[in-house]
Amino acid sequence: MSQNCDSNCGDCAQSCDNRTVDFKEKPNELSKIKKVIGVVSGKGGVGKSLVTSMLAIQTNRNGYKSAILDADVTGPSIPRVFGIKDKAQANNLGIMPASSKTGINIMSVNLLLENETDPVVWRGPIIAGTVKQFWTDVVWGDVDYMFIDMPPGTGDVALTVFQSLPVDGIIIVTSPQELVSMIVGKAVKMANMMNIPILGIVENMSYIKCPDCDKKIEVFGPSKIEEIAKEYNLEEFAKIPIDPEIARLCDEGQLENYDNIKLDNIIKALE
Repeated sequence: MSQNCDSNCGDCAQSCDNRTVDFKEKPNELSKIKKVIGVVSGKGGVGKSLVTSMLAIQTNRNGYKSAILDADVTGPSIPRVFGIKDKAQANNLGIMPASSKTGINIMSVNLLLENETDPVVWRGPIIAGTVKQFWTDVVWGDVDYMFIDMPPGTGDVALTVFQSLPVDGIIIVTSPQELVSMIVGKAVKMANMMNIPILGIVENMSYIKCPDCDKKIEVFGPSKIEEIAKEYNLEEFAKIPIDPEIARLCDEGQLENYDNIKLDNIIKALE
């Protein structure tokens, strides 16, 4: 540290052990967000958006005001799950999020596109900047729990969210394949590098129940969540089964009508 240090790291080019630059962005002045929870996965297709949606629905049912920031810009699916077709509107106060049937505020790039099937062919910095704007420019109002549906992997968007948003913790979503242990390890190590607390791990598509004998069938092989949780010292939150009813309701935009959400352990941890 220089003897003339004024502790204003943002205007200083020196490199020292005491250098601290806060990259956190402030939300819209009309937004009051108490807790921000990231839902992450090391790979795609494990049900991260489903878990994000279920968490928002369950906290909403428990009397909290919940919201979803869809940070998966190139693969947005949140509006479809909630049956939202109206586009986001903007005024002199900022961008107004869409609201689900039960009052969950949602912001996604699909709410800005002319057609929901239009591809987002943007480079990384533009995508990351868009996610940042979803935080700074959207009028979220009073929110108890904001859940961020992160894109898979550890790229630009994950770095932007962890650096720019006040993330209180993350939940890792995985599936029972052998490959997953390595993938989870990448997500864990990135969170540790960014000093983001890991709240726990959820295994999706863990099993399916036989409709005749009620036996659990492990379609993708034996569950790995116990050994992965032990290996990385994570709390094992839940095993979500394969349920055709979930798929049907998601396709119809009616997931809020699903009554068999079993994420009580996560809700208790959040509370």
